[in-house]
Amino acid sequence: MNAPSPYRRERNVSWLTLFASTGTLICCALPITLVTFGLGAAVVSLTSSFPFLIVLSQHKIWVFAFSALMLVLAGWMLYRPGRACPSDPDTGRLCERAQLWNRRVYWSSVVIWGLGFCAAYVALPVRLWLESL
Repeated sequence: MNAPSPYRRERNVSWLTLFASTGTLICCALPITLVTFGLGAAVVSLTSSFPFLIVLSQHKIWVFAFSALMLVLAGWMLYRPGRACPSDPDTGRLCERAQLWNRRVYWSSVVIWGLGFCAAYVALPVRLWLESL
């Protein structure tokens, strides 16, 4: 049986990273945003329909830590030194296109993770600080 190519591994890590960072939005940023806009009933409906959201939000430190670890791993795989595409023109073109998409997915994941982190850990302290002024 053939071992997976490094490009396939990178693609899989990129998609897993996107999935993990999106989990931070679903567990933490979405409920906080909905409540901020006065849509608390929507949060109640969402958590009754998808009870795993409560478990994710109770363990948000682990969710964020795992997704941050995945981002670091994906970043290392994409930007490590000595990385090059094959010299064959067809394979090289496919490799460059795959790298372009992997970078897009990676930076989308970083933005999503950052939004989730801000919503989960930064928004409330800033709001409380602004109210105290």
